[in-house]
Amino acid sequence: MFVALGVPLLILPGLYDVGSMIWALCIFTWTVGVLQGFVQNIAYAEMVTTFPQATGLPGCAQAVFQSDSVAPGQIDKSKFIGAFASWCYWFAWTPVVYIFSGLIVEYITVMGGWELSDMQNLGLSMAVILVVVIGMFIMSSRGLEGGGKLAMVLAIISLIPIIIILVGDIGNFQFSNISNAWHFPVVGYSDMMSIVLVLGCFGLGQWSSCAWETAAIYGPEYKDPGRDTPKALFSCGLICLALYFLVPFLMYGEIGQGGLEAAGYHSLHPIAIDAFGDVGGMIALVVLIIAMILIIQTGYLGSSRALHSMAMEGNLPGWFGKLNGHGMPVNAMLFVSAFNSMLMLVLCVLPMAGIDTSVMTVLSASAMGYAIANFVALAAFVKSRRDPKFKDLPRPFKAPGFYTYVGAFMCCMQVVLLVCLVYWSYVASGNSYVPAVLGVVILLLFIPIWVWVQKKEMAASA
Repeated sequence: MFVALGVPLLILPGLYDVGSMIWALCIFTWTVGVLQGFVQNIAYAEMVTTFPQATGLPGCAQAVFQSDSVAPGQIDKSKFIGAFASWCYWFAWTPVVYIFSGLIVEYITVMGGWELSDMQNLGLSMAVILVVVIGMFIMSSRGLEGGGKLAMVLAIISLIPIIIILVGDIGNFQFSNISNAWHFPVVGYSDMMSIVLVLGCFGLGQWSSCAWETAAIYGPEYKDPGRDTPKALFSCGLICLALYFLVPFLMYGEIGQGGLEAAGYHSLHPIAIDAFGDVGGMIALVVLIIAMILIIQTGYLGSSRALHSMAMEGNLPGWFGKLNGHGMPVNAMLFVSAFNSMLMLVLCVLPMAGIDTSVMTVLSASAMGYAIANFVALAAFVKSRRDPKFKDLPRPFKAPGFYTYVGAFMCCMQVVLLVCLVYWSYVASGNSYVPAVLGVVILLLFIPIWVWVQKKEMAASA
């Protein structure tokens, strides 16, 4: 249950982008997004308990989409489905390092009252990301992952600052701030295109509002998966449902649409200052930055482990599978550090060439990977129920019989959300294709790498 407590902090990067597009309707989309997570995670809970040896959702996809026999000298193309889902899932979470480092830069800038030039912003951004990734590598390489108990403590701590800041300013809450910003269609768009943009917000929002899927993924590890899985699911879901409603609800009630537009990505800054004064507000924001670092650690370790797992499954070069004396995937951690540092460099340099970028650029591209990973995982769930090879396997936790159709519907829904998200990212970035191009390039880059790895393995075994 406590895994869910770290998830609400993931709402911070999307608060401004979603709110600036659909205004107070974002309260509805964030809340319903958690309900979407309920529907999907019930299917995932059954699937992961059916394939307890698989490594998460991508591992289950690979267990389901497999060939019975592969001709000598031929690549197992079915294996690629699970491998690509793993890569998409990795890309969904590794930019947590860049995204929250970018938010830290935003908060440091506004707390210092600085007006930075492009070069100054580049210098500060690179300094922050390098301090973050070097610090993460040093701590993590010493085996300070800490297991489930530390993860639970970090999750709880990471939630405290955002609650303190929002509750501290409750005296300034005005319901009119919400009602005045609650309208449809989206300003400047027809009813139909407004629906597309709202669905795009769902596509972006599920990156965080559905992230408590870990409650389902850990199902095989529970003492009694059949009974403990639904308890964990509903506990996590109810916590997230409450918090994903309260965070945007209180934020809008306290600063309104005008306050959100003025604050931008540092939306909690004016709330903290109003609640605790200049000194107290700064202290609260420093604690919030510390919480962001804890979330960065979660993304850093998780994405490194994902690369290591893919290498062990023969989907990435063996270089990523190297462990140090503490059992930590050092090469994978180096790659995650370099990848996020390169993201920061490129996305700070592009504005100097007249191409606008922001935290949203990477967030929306990352959410595209998440939608594809969910599509494959839900398709695997449907296949696991229909395929004669799997439909009679023991299921410690079993969803209702009609859930085959629910899974199929949600699988199709991911396609709709992906298409709408691509359009949403185009509109939100000022009619720019940069987010979509970034997502496509990084996701498709995996194909030649994977083919090369498969050919290399075939040559080695020949």
